[in-house]
Amino acid sequence: MDNRANFGEQTMEVVTHERTYHAFSLLTRWAMLVLGDAILMLTLWFATGAGFWGAFVVGLIVFVVGYYLLIRHEEKQPLDVWTDGR
Repeated sequence: MDNRANFGEQTMEVVTHERTYHAFSLLTRWAMLVLGDAILMLTLWFATGAGFWGAFVVGLIVFVVGYYLLIRHEEKQPLDVWTDGR
């Protein structure tokens, strides 16, 4: 089902808006990942017996998993709003 007939071709304002939203979404996801990982590492380091290296290893694992779940998927999304699978 092609809904393009209802909306017409994309204008430059729509494409610019989509790019801006995409950049904002990526920035927000990076901020969530870095802040969450920092809080986790500091909590494990100072509030448990894990120590620095234990907190570092767990933080690294959580960062890698978070990158693949939060950021990598969004970076691969096409900017075209009408692409199938969006």
